[in-house]
Amino acid sequence: MNTNITKNKLIDLVKQDSIDTVITAFPDMYGRLVGKRFDSKFFISDVLEHGTHACDYLLGSDIDMETIPGYQISSWEKGYGDLHLKLDPNTIRIADWLDKTAIILGDVEKNHSLVNESPRSILKKQIDIAKSKGYEIKLASELEFYVFDNTYQDAKNNSYIKMNPSNRFREDYNLLNTTREESYMSLLRRHLDKSGIQVECTKGEWSLGQQEINVKYTDPLTMADNHSIIKQAAKEIAYKNEMSITFMSKWDENSAGSSMHIHLSLWDKDGKNNLFYNPKSKSEFKTSDQFKYFLGGWMKYSPDIFMFYSPYPTSFKRFVSESFAPTKISWSMDNRTSTYRIVGEESSLRIECRIPGADANPYLAFAASIAAGIQGIEDKINPPNISTGDSYSNNSLESCPDNIDKGLRLFEKSKFIENVFGKGVKDHYQHFFNIEKSLYEKAVTDWEKNRYFERI
Repeated sequence: MNTNITKNKLIDLVKQDSIDTVITAFPDMYGRLVGKRFDSKFFISDVLEHGTHACDYLLGSDIDMETIPGYQISSWEKGYGDLHLKLDPNTIRIADWLDKTAIILGDVEKNHSLVNESPRSILKKQIDIAKSKGYEIKLASELEFYVFDNTYQDAKNNSYIKMNPSNRFREDYNLLNTTREESYMSLLRRHLDKSGIQVECTKGEWSLGQQEINVKYTDPLTMADNHSIIKQAAKEIAYKNEMSITFMSKWDENSAGSSMHIHLSLWDKDGKNNLFYNPKSKSEFKTSDQFKYFLGGWMKYSPDIFMFYSPYPTSFKRFVSESFAPTKISWSMDNRTSTYRIVGEESSLRIECRIPGADANPYLAFAASIAAGIQGIEDKINPPNISTGDSYSNNSLESCPDNIDKGLRLFEKSKFIENVFGKGVKDHYQHFFNIEKSLYEKAVTDWEKNRYFERI
């Protein structure tokens, strides 16, 4: 069972008692999957064709499920009513890491219309816009995270201070060291493969206990769904093995950040020709005008969409010079100091965006990337000159926003965000980002206690 399955196949598996639980889910603002677990027979008879419901506060609450005032989509005044989850039959798959379980994703509706503020709806709209202009997007996201020998409960009981990374040494590409995590990582690869996600590889990363997983590229919606499933499976497999993991962009000031690099290419409507590549081009790298303008738009609007790549105060702590996280907005050929790294050749030619952190919501990050690039093509936006050498030390380059105050100001004043996504979506996520910022500013951190508590 290494591909998504059809409705009829799911019905057969339920009849055979191979599946007794079906999860219905959709992504919230944090990119987490939220939903319900159904008895499989009831799911087949009553839910598969008609969908299900969930409280609309799932798109208007914080990470602790606290109801937050100020959202237009839901409130105490509106009574916190239901959203309808319209199930997408193309997303049915076996959740192989769970016992006798299948999972299906869907889109949330209100009054028989898609909810514009839903992350999955936002991405689908940008995909439809690209298709209306004759383009197909192919995309893959790399994902980094940390693995710990602590259980989740022990980590919480110790306030996430006494954490034991799964390795005692830096393990970037090191095959001997990564053997320590292989019992966990091999489980993750096998379960994902049997759940319809083709894993290309896993590898150790730079810091202690840091890992990376790469999966095969596909269309943006499938990739975002896969990305969410990967995170869900990785967390639950760790839990079942008395370990813990985190996708925080920066879990510790002395450790490297964790990224979600986006690899994107533009194809014709049939998906047969990579429009970034032009064998007749006079450019040194045989890149097309579509490549040039897509890159130009992506770079121009990087400051506007930065919050979709770095949504939390902690996310910005990843952007440190000489850490392989970008600090300047630049592009180059196969240069990891640049924000946009051009890799591959001919049909594999693509743009790698190195801004997003592992904590970004993939639906929002992918939607923002597509929107910026398509706008670049529409307006024929040229990118700046190619960057060579060390982008970190090049003071002529525009700097990335390095804290949430700067990122939010750029988001708030952006006409591009409002024009592309609509005022309702912009207001919704501006409120979301501001809530995260305000809660962070009220918190008294361990650093503050260690620095300012009386010393005697």
